[in-house]
Amino acid sequence: MKLFIIIGAINAFLSVALGAFGAHGLEGRVEPKYLETWQTGVTYQMFHATGLLIIGVLLGKLPATSLLSWSGWLMVIGIILFSGSLYVLTLTKISVLGAITPLGGVSFLAAWVLLIIAAVKYL
Repeated sequence: MKLFIIIGAINAFLSVALGAFGAHGLEGRVEPKYLETWQTGVTYQMFHATGLLIIGVLLGKLPATSLLSWSGWLMVIGIILFSGSLYVLTLTKISVLGAITPLGGVSFLAAWVLLIIAAVKYL
């Protein structure tokens, strides 16, 4: 419970910091399409940081279940693969990194499905 709240809060902090860096530090230094790519990474990181906070709270309220734990870890993996690949793509312009991004998206989707199953089962 506590771990996912901490990881969620750290990711929320990082998404605000990275969003500010993108808006102020990268403006004029990278092409507009890469600024949009960066912003997409920031947005999805914040959405899933919030998801991690929710999972942390639910773990404190619901019976112990691996559904919620797996959901949380898949969100962490998704942030690293999805948002991380977009950040690196923006900074390096190595387009092959775009092939990693969908793996993060699949992790996000699986995480939300597990959260739905846990909600149906335990709420």
